[in-house]
Amino acid sequence: MDYPKKDKYNAADLEQIIRILRDPEKGCPWDKVQTHQSIRKNFVEETYEALEAIDKEDPHLLQEELGDVMMQVMLHSQMEAEQGHFTFEDVCDGVCRKLIFRHPHIFAGAGDNTGLNSWQALKDKEKGRVTLRDELESVPATLPALMYCEKHQKRAQRFWDQPAQKADALEELARQIEKLGSESEAEEYGRALFLLVQAARLDGVCAEEALEKYTRKFARQEIEKSEKP
Repeated sequence: MDYPKKDKYNAADLEQIIRILRDPEKGCPWDKVQTHQSIRKNFVEETYEALEAIDKEDPHLLQEELGDVMMQVMLHSQMEAEQGHFTFEDVCDGVCRKLIFRHPHIFAGAGDNTGLNSWQALKDKEKGRVTLRDELESVPATLPALMYCEKHQKRAQRFWDQPAQKADALEELARQIEKLGSESEAEEYGRALFLLVQAARLDGVCAEEALEKYTRKFARQEIEKSEKP
């Protein structure tokens, strides 16, 4: 099957190419049989590759990796379109409406912003999140553990009577570490990690990024030591 040659392809072309690849009869033998679950890991891998391009500050690599992420979005959207649930256009419509609603200070008449002057407040209103249960049960369970922990802490904190203090978290962490020993249960280590994430968060540090960067540093140092004559 021929596809028109162009000097510049766009999102509409990508959508059409995905439709062709997913065609039940003439499509690609691999693409047409994929499901959300079968390419779920691919979505994660492509996202992390885009993050690596950001860390490398490589615009050319980032362009390529963002294209791969977009391809994943198109694939999942096409799968839903085939089931009559929604299309890629619906996805675009939804995110545009969301952005307009959450920026009433930019888009006049975008929504009722009475008493709402923050992104989070608008997001909670949009999602119908009112109670602490609403907040915590809506945290994606698939997040990496440290991010999952931090997200729960941030949402729960909005319901606390007193703001959390870094000094308190560090004191509690020190007491928890003293309890750790040869017979410590996994939950005790979990609590220590939870408190460490809490202290880092209150100090403006993302625990996920901090651990990732230090682990990379550790790996470089170990490699350098192993390669020394």
